[in-house]
Amino acid sequence: MQRIAILMQRAVWLIAERGAILASMISKVILAVFSVVVVASPAFLREYAAPPSSAPSVAPEYTGDGQMKLPEHYREWVYLTTGFDMSYNPEGMQMGHHMFDNVFVNPEAYRAFVETGKWPDKTMFVLEGRRAEGRGSINQKGNYQGSDLMGIEVHVKDEARFPGKWAFFGFGDGKTAKMIPTTATCYSCHSEHAAVDTTFVQFYPTLLPIAKSKGTLAEGYLKEMAVPGQK
Repeated sequence: MQRIAILMQRAVWLIAERGAILASMISKVILAVFSVVVVASPAFLREYAAPPSSAPSVAPEYTGDGQMKLPEHYREWVYLTTGFDMSYNPEGMQMGHHMFDNVFVNPEAYRAFVETGKWPDKTMFVLEGRRAEGRGSINQKGNYQGSDLMGIEVHVKDEARFPGKWAFFGFGDGKTAKMIPTTATCYSCHSEHAAVDTTFVQFYPTLLPIAKSKGTLAEGYLKEMAVPGQK
């Protein structure tokens, strides 16, 4: 029995020894593979990793006779702000009802502005007007936006196409619109009072601080804000 016990003990030792060797070999292989992955990971990621998801590039489109096509999916763009009954005329607008104005900008332009405080070529703003509703469903006070569009305006930067780089297009019920003539007051108003590159960034609460930090505010706007009583 003693001899059998000794033989069994030796067998156990041999198995344990071989197990330790095997475990050591496995550990070394794992460490080697891990080291290769760590060292090669930047190149590996560049070569094989899936590219980050991003929205498809959006550019202004025109018909053969120079009309602009309405960007149909503008509501999937970056939302900037909503104005309520805004008017640049001291006397205001006599419409007989209240209005909401929602502003959207294409994502590429937004990302560029966040980085530089400037609007790149092919920037597009869409302003949609919606009638303010008062009583409806359970609402008893205040206003909410109605579902019917009252009008759409696009402000687009296309340096190669327009002598002044920027142009306005007013859309009604159609999917295309003619350029608003440069003699219209909207051009001079934006040129004289806009905070950044003929755009009213002063009314975009998340972008005005960026323009200030990047030093891209227009001189005309800075002078205007320096007048006592202005903010």
